[in-house]
Amino acid sequence: MEIRQIKPTAIHAPALKRVGAYARVSTEKQATLDSLSSQVSYYNDYIGNHPGWLFAGVYADYGLTGTKSERPEFQRMLCDARAGKIDIIITKSITRFARNTVTLLQTVRELKELGIEVIFEKEDMSSLSPDIDLLMTLLAMYAEEESRSASENKRWQIQKDFEVGKATFFRMYGYRWMDGHLEVVPEEAGIIRRIYREYLDGAGKEAIARKLNQEGIPSMNSKWRPSTIHEILYNEKYVGNMLLQKKITLDFRTKKQVRNKGQATQYYVENSHEPIIDPETFEAVQVELERRKKLHARPNDRKVDSIFYGLVKCAQCGKMYRCKNQKSSSSNNYFLVWRCATFMDLGKVYCPAKQIRDSILKNKACEVLGLPGDTDLTREIVVSNIVSIESAAGNQLRFFLKSGNVETVTWENPSRSSSWTQEMRENAKQKSLNAVKRRKEANHE
Repeated sequence: MEIRQIKPTAIHAPALKRVGAYARVSTEKQATLDSLSSQVSYYNDYIGNHPGWLFAGVYADYGLTGTKSERPEFQRMLCDARAGKIDIIITKSITRFARNTVTLLQTVRELKELGIEVIFEKEDMSSLSPDIDLLMTLLAMYAEEESRSASENKRWQIQKDFEVGKATFFRMYGYRWMDGHLEVVPEEAGIIRRIYREYLDGAGKEAIARKLNQEGIPSMNSKWRPSTIHEILYNEKYVGNMLLQKKITLDFRTKKQVRNKGQATQYYVENSHEPIIDPETFEAVQVELERRKKLHARPNDRKVDSIFYGLVKCAQCGKMYRCKNQKSSSSNNYFLVWRCATFMDLGKVYCPAKQIRDSILKNKACEVLGLPGDTDLTREIVVSNIVSIESAAGNQLRFFLKSGNVETVTWENPSRSSSWTQEMRENAKQKSLNAVKRRKEANHE
């Protein structure tokens, strides 16, 4: 008798599916925030108790509509999906996922190509079904039409409110919105009056912003900026009036607002709320704003235009460089310079990055690309070879090239004496002689 031993075969348990959920509410009211909290709790329990599923997280957006594809949690979910961290996405309905038909179809198709299933609970649908594209298109079109109708109804109501001088909720420094009207915030109102006073005393917007930042006075945003001061000085609401419908929404899908430059009716409401600035001071500031605008206006032949637009970044603070015209201190000539946005808005305390002449960037770009220094460099040559340029400490420029290489070069500002003409030298000499003569005359007196 022969006995053979048959060893047991290892049975491998099926791999667990990593399941994430997407939830969204379109407003920030407490009721909807509670709804979002309920959705998150529901998916935690639902996925955790489902056999074969492994909880991969809940992605939840609030205060954002389904027509906007730039929802942060929605985008984070897509990034995780592309990174292979999710096998299945479950969501309440198509309208929670996206109301925009194009966004919906593009997203679902991309996920399908990645082998990721999307389950829509309300419709009892899976993105892996054969006829899903047609059905989703019809449902998404219906949802998009609902969104359009809601947007038009809301716009109609806002328009009716404007016609009777009623404003909708908005935030602004110096006031708080209380029960449908603006109330003065005393401590902030004091800062507003100070800004108007200092501007009339001769201070510039940059100087005012820097001083407020240095004193640690809080702004509505992270820091005071010249643009913030600009808006405050021009805003008619500080004198107790309101210009309604300054901005309009052109597309209900993107919700992007643009300045109303005559596309829609505006309404000017006088004495709508308590003023912070008296009419005389406000008018004086408007006159001064116009005076300085004309004083610093640039003729058309000095229009800012550089082939490096959008390419230069500060390595010290991460902000982009801006290009502007600068007048020579020794002549009436203008030349282009690049300055860090943080340095321009907040000052050297927040970023010590140096300004760079546009001519230096051109010379260094030619050097990196192996071109003669007198090459007539064009925008086409630059963007076809250079991805970006970083300005780092120690007068260093890092050129990130399309080839994948990174070239680092050092630059120097031209010395003032080497750039002077003979006429400029004679003028400087004469100024020095005149100064000596005045001192001697003053000593004799």
